[in-house]
Amino acid sequence: MSHDLDLLDETAWRGLVDRFGFRMWAVARACGLDTTDAADAVQAAWLRLVEKLDTIRDPERIGAWLVTTTRHEAGRIRRKRAGHQLTGLVPDVPATDGDPVARMLSDDDGRRLWAAIGTLGEPCRTLLRLIVTVPEVTYAQLARRMEMPIGSVGPTRLRCLRRVRALLGEDGR
Repeated sequence: MSHDLDLLDETAWRGLVDRFGFRMWAVARACGLDTTDAADAVQAAWLRLVEKLDTIRDPERIGAWLVTTTRHEAGRIRRKRAGHQLTGLVPDVPATDGDPVARMLSDDDGRRLWAAIGTLGEPCRTLLRLIVTVPEVTYAQLARRMEMPIGSVGPTRLRCLRRVRALLGEDGR
């Protein structure tokens, strides 16, 4: 394998789980999943990593990849549970149910993220708020809500995320 990180090594796997597992769990819970569904989303994300191992181009970004994949898996599970219907653009706010990781994410990281997003102008502020709070929203729904061409949603999202990353620093800290 050409990657610096040999993911087939048990020590490397443990390191990944230790480093990113809590964050993945918190993302799944923040998407409104109960404990069982959150565990399924996190497990599915790890499975996707194994399946896509040969396509990982930048091992330095594996944490972001895992979080994004967890978010996608959580959205898939939520859509399946909700019968594939988006009920609105106002999210259900998940309870932390005593989950210290979810509470930490929503308290510390959440404050920093929302503060950074709050400093952005439009359309970034609204677009990112919708993407973060309604992970299952489609580009078509965003385009209608934001009154922009569907082909502009992705590039606009990318520019907005770059601005947030710049505000939070390269590593988001």
